[in-house]
Amino acid sequence: MKKLWNLAFGYFFAAMAGGVFYREFTKYFGFTGETALGYLHVHLLVLGTVLFLFLGLAATSTDLLEKKQFHTFVTVYNIILPLFTVVMLVRGILQVTGVSVSHGADAAISGIAGLTHIAIAGAWIFLFTILRKLK
Repeated sequence: MKKLWNLAFGYFFAAMAGGVFYREFTKYFGFTGETALGYLHVHLLVLGTVLFLFLGLAATSTDLLEKKQFHTFVTVYNIILPLFTVVMLVRGILQVTGVSVSHGADAAISGIAGLTHIAIAGAWIFLFTILRKLK
């Protein structure tokens, strides 16, 4: 269970760092428009911190930690969510700096972003199936 609390804290720290980075990076470049960086903080806070806090609480009163599928979920999710946020970070940095990338690179970023969204949705569905089977 301590692992769940540590994951929640790690994502909280990353969310706070993402928020500070967004504020300072856009201020440095004098950027006032909308950017993917503005959503980085809340995505990490909700999809990371809040989720693992909830799962930690659920683990205190259920047999969640005994489920092999749950450990698979945690491993896969902790690969997907960082990749998800890295793509968001790259997209946001490109938006703020105004760096023009080739059509192929832009399509690759969009494609990876789409795949990570699908993977996150799949992971949540997998989690819901695990939670439904709890005692």
